[in-house]
Formats: sequence, structure tokens, C-alpha cells
Amino acid sequence: MSKELLIPFPVPPKAAVVRTENLVKTYGANTANPVTVLKGVNMEAQAGEFVAIIGQSGSGKSTLLNILGALDVPTTGAAYIAGTNIAALDGDGLARLRGTTIGFIFQFHHLLDEFTCLENVLMPVTIAKGAPTRDDTEYAKMLLGRVGLTDQMHKPPGQLSGGQQQRGAIVRALVNRPKVVLADEPTGNLDSRSGADVFVLLREIAKETGVAFLMVTHDDRLAKAADRVLRMEDGYLTEARL
Repeated sequence: MSKELLIPFPVPPKAAVVRTENLVKTYGANTANPVTVLKGVNMEAQAGEFVAIIGQSGSGKSTLLNILGALDVPTTGAAYIAGTNIAALDGDGLARLRGTTIGFIFQFHHLLDEFTCLENVLMPVTIAKGAPTRDDTEYAKMLLGRVGLTDQMHKPPGQLSGGQQQRGAIVRALVNRPKVVLADEPTGNLDSRSGADVFVLLREIAKETGVAFLMVTHDDRLAKAADRVLRMEDGYLTEARL
């Protein structure tokens, strides 16, 4: 894969694009058996930083990612994305934040079989604008070239390998030029070699674009290669040393 820098904008200065303050999330707060999943979480992620979040199933990792992705709101405390307090936004504001500032990568690529790889990648732009502009399309093609999919962009997902499909999902997360990308087990559905390749690609893109990456993973080998590792345990988030 070429190491040539193709991202057409400079890395911005270091800044906290993700920040939480005493983040608490309780489910069933008004019931007889409330469950507190997050217990005063404080964290930051800088522009261009790659942060791995590890922890056992049920420890609160996905809940934290859902809040940072504006898919859920905290019970108390605050979560800021690019300086915006998520809890202060209404439904339209949350949708705009998700569409313009946050990118998502999941364990399964969720590409749609009835569209080509390029059309799948441009889907966030289509949803936000109604139709992609020529600049949007050229940017998407450039990113697809960056991840080695130039020759695959007009094929449906079913004709791509698992690693290629996940690379397409990565480009889809980047096409709207987000400030932060949230990745939930992005290599969990790949074989070890493809997973390692995708991880290296994510690291490179984080540095090249200045996007902050937060990746939930169960793979300690990948986590060790991140800029920082955070461990979620029983609702508490702490720095981890692997």
C-alpha cells in the first residue's frame, strides 16, 4: 500500500476534540433497580490521536461510544465533541453533529449490496445533501485510492473481500471530513492479517488527517500499538499499561 500522503488538508494543531467531564450513565434511574454503567468518566482525545479502549464485555465501553457518538445522552456530567456539549443539542442538532463531525466504523461493514462500493462510501453525503457534488465524489475516489480500492470502487460489496469491505467502511466514515471517528471492534470480523492491515491503515489516516480515532477493541496486540490505551472496568475509565 502506498505511503504517499494524499489527504488534501494539513494536520490541525493539537486540540481536544473529545472531552468528558464526570460522565455518568444510569439505566432505569427511576426504577427500583437502577444500573449505573458509567461512573464519573473523565477523558480527552486530541486531534490526530489514536486511542484504544479495552475492557471486558459489559464494562461500559459501548455505552461510552454511544454517548460520544451522540446516539445517547449522559445521566449527569457532560460530553463534548469539537467543543459542542452533546446534551445541549436537540434532535436536529444531534443529527447534524453525527452527520458532519463524527464518523463511525463498526465490526461489520454494513455496506449495502444494491449499491457499488463508491455509492456506499458516498451514502453519508447523499443523506446530508441529497446528492454528492463533484468535489464530494472526487474526494471519495481519492480516499478509496488511499486505501487501495481504486480498482474495486464500482463493484458491489459482494465482490469484495472482507478486508476490502472494511476499508470501504473506513472511507465511508471519513467522507464527510469528521473531527472524530469512533470505531467499535473494527477488526473483529477479519482474519488476523487483514485485521492488522486495517489497524495500520487507521493509524496512518489518524496521523495524516488530524482526525481523532477512538477504537474499542478486545485485541491487546492492536491496543498496544495505539498512542494511548484506556481501560474500562466496572464503569470506570483509567489509563492502561499493556
